[in-house]
Amino acid sequence: MSGKTKRVTNRAAQALKLAAAALPSSQSALGAHFQRMCARMDKPKAVTAAAHKLARLIYTMLTSGEEYTDRGQDYYEERYRQRVLQNLAQCAEKMGMKLAVNESPFEYVILNQLLERCLLREIEYQRHQYKQVGL
Repeated sequence: MSGKTKRVTNRAAQALKLAAAALPSSQSALGAHFQRMCARMDKPKAVTAAAHKLARLIYTMLTSGEEYTDRGQDYYEERYRQRVLQNLAQCAEKMGMKLAVNESPFEYVILNQLLERCLLREIEYQRHQYKQVGL
């Protein structure tokens, strides 16, 4: 997959991309989201994804009339951690195991690796089931 994104002449899109490109130094939830996107994909695609998220936030603020309240990077990271733990617990339960969480400095790296392995096993299991059915 290429790291290039489509050039646009829309001034609003250019402004949103410029704002999104400044997010890496931000200590906000949007900054944490952008950093996570950069870890998963090339930077130009992450900028486009962050600009899209900004556009959705702006649209929501304009249509509902509410103000945006940023809960911060720590809140975003904690929500992400809870999602990962919940997904791991469900995956472990499917395999007949129980997840025991141990607090350590390398917990995020280990949890992400375990989640990736678990999801790969689930995909392999589903492929095996499809082959048996003949799909």
